[in-house]
Amino acid sequence: MHVLPPVLPTLRGDRVHLRPPHGGDRDALFALYSAPAVMRYWSTPAWSELAAADAWFGRSDDGLLAGSAVTWAICRPLDDRLIGTVSLHAIFPAQARAEIGYALHPAHWGCGLAREAVRLALGFGFDSLGLRRIEADTDPENAASCRLLEALGFAREGLLRERWQVGDTPSDTAFYGLLKGDLR
Repeated sequence: MHVLPPVLPTLRGDRVHLRPPHGGDRDALFALYSAPAVMRYWSTPAWSELAAADAWFGRSDDGLLAGSAVTWAICRPLDDRLIGTVSLHAIFPAQARAEIGYALHPAHWGCGLAREAVRLALGFGFDSLGLRRIEADTDPENAASCRLLEALGFAREGLLRERWQVGDTPSDTAFYGLLKGDLR
């Protein structure tokens, strides 16, 4: 597996590009992660304070420096404004494996932007980082996320019952895996 680059590259698609997040994204990042619809299936509550964005930047920088995560801002080319995030995290170089996570603001749901952004990140993981396998977990009730993963070639490999606590409710996790040759 290849070493993470010291500077995260910008990845360009037809309708979105992925770039390193920066301080100018703070308000848009807060708008994303404070939206209850975005956080509905997450094991952490929606953000209630802008300081949460600052902590997020710190974790993102720490992951890149440690070689354990890369995180991009998902942006529309017209205005370069953050509309979501996508990350490869829990990177295990010895196993050539990582996990992927993503979030997109509800104003941009349903038009294929998340799929394009996730596909760009997957391509980087396989081609630039030399990953062999990328995993994802999602709440099986999050039908849109399950459809996105399956459309990209992920295979549903299992169900972990009551893996997360979402609010006051135990929540299952659908576990997915993707090998480079399976990517669509």
